[in-house]
Amino acid sequence: MKTYTPKANEIETRWWVVDAAGKPLGRVATEVARVLRGKHKPIYTPHLDTGDHVVVLNASQVRLTGNKADQKTYFRHSGYMGGEQHIPFRRMIQTHPERVIELAVKGMLPKNALGRKIRSKLKVYPGSEHPHQGQQPEPLEI
Repeated sequence: MKTYTPKANEIETRWWVVDAAGKPLGRVATEVARVLRGKHKPIYTPHLDTGDHVVVLNASQVRLTGNKADQKTYFRHSGYMGGEQHIPFRRMIQTHPERVIELAVKGMLPKNALGRKIRSKLKVYPGSEHPHQGQQPEPLEI
């Protein structure tokens, strides 16, 4: 029996919208990564981009459980000696709330060219407004 591989013209992409207000960060990120990767489709193939576009709204209202809001830090390095920065979650959610979800989803996608291509289909907005009304996104329940 041969393995089925979808052709490029057989892959249809849809647009989904997710409201992250009051939901745990990990739950939102896992569902978004699953849809971006295309694992919810019967034509899923690991080496092809069969996923859909996802718009995440209200990124500034995502929450963490337990003491993670006080303990979680994001690491950055400038490349110079002593150039490391540890940014606490509370400051990151105030300054760049969209980056919190982008980094959580990035960790769940492949670390190669396919993962970078898939990540470009993720659109994150801190508020409830987005400019993708023309694509008619459907709500994705989490």
